[in-house]
Amino acid sequence: MTDASEIAFVESSAESLGQARSAAGPWRRAWLILRRDRATLLAAAVLVLIVLASLAAPLYARYVSATDPFRSSLSAKITVDGKRVKLMQPSTEGLGLGVTPIGPTWRAQYLLGADTQGRDVAARLLYGGRNSLLIAAASTAICLFFAAVVGITAGFFGGIVDKILSRILDILWAFPVYLLAISLSIVLISQGIVIGPIEITGDSLLLPIFIIGIIYVPYVARPVRGRVLALKESEFVLAAKGLGIPAWRILVNDILPNVSTMLIVFVPLMMGLNIITESSLSFLSIGVQAPDASWGTIIQDGQTLLYTRPAVALAPGIAIVLTVLSLNVLGDSLRDALDPRTKLV
Repeated sequence: MTDASEIAFVESSAESLGQARSAAGPWRRAWLILRRDRATLLAAAVLVLIVLASLAAPLYARYVSATDPFRSSLSAKITVDGKRVKLMQPSTEGLGLGVTPIGPTWRAQYLLGADTQGRDVAARLLYGGRNSLLIAAASTAICLFFAAVVGITAGFFGGIVDKILSRILDILWAFPVYLLAISLSIVLISQGIVIGPIEITGDSLLLPIFIIGIIYVPYVARPVRGRVLALKESEFVLAAKGLGIPAWRILVNDILPNVSTMLIVFVPLMMGLNIITESSLSFLSIGVQAPDASWGTIIQDGQTLLYTRPAVALAPGIAIVLTVLSLNVLGDSLRDALDPRTKLV
């Protein structure tokens, strides 16, 4: 084979490879992009570590710290450096009145110290992570489901349906999101929700899940509706209509697959936003209710100890920052990977 033919063969092979990559499905193409992004892999590793640690909360409380993170232990003692010390130590500030919980021991028991009730902060941090992540994930699923139904219905059918649904979204959009969440929380926590035989009490985790899931529906439904309106005018949808294909088949085969990528991009972004919202509501005592814990309730427990035992409030704050940052990085990476305008190089 001559040099010229070798060069032509290599160029032809490279062109074929490029065409094969371009022809790859959107999910495989996205995976090829994501797995080569170090920031994405690091964010995914941090998120997985946080989730696994939170899921292991019962194991940590039972076999490592050997404490009950939901029971007050004001008069308990632990062994530190071979000495028995009280969990609630005499205050060294001012006149020396009152007590201060023990600080971080950096050992199995009370690794991050105790709170004002003598409870292990590290164990409560993991239990709080379970509830915060559960509420964020469940509320995200509820939000995306209703947003997809409303956005697709309004954009695809148009007319009076679009006008009615759009006005409902406008009404919800008009309320400041935190004001709406606080108002709903205050009312529903005191009264609960009763739907036929189903009763949700004020201390149930289902309440913050429902509230957070509903308040963000307009923020997702609007871009979904806009995407559907654009797809309706695309060539492949107009061609399908010209061939007489039923509307439901166009919706299932052409609209939904193109909208699903947008919804997947929203998953990590909305989870991060929902974690912040849940923590804010719980900090204000209108989110997760005692005896359950979340990162927001732990920050509330530690706000009076910021000058003496800052680890009580800083630990859940750092957990929130790391989790939300990881989710935002994953969301940005997913958006870039699933954007058809992004080139695979």
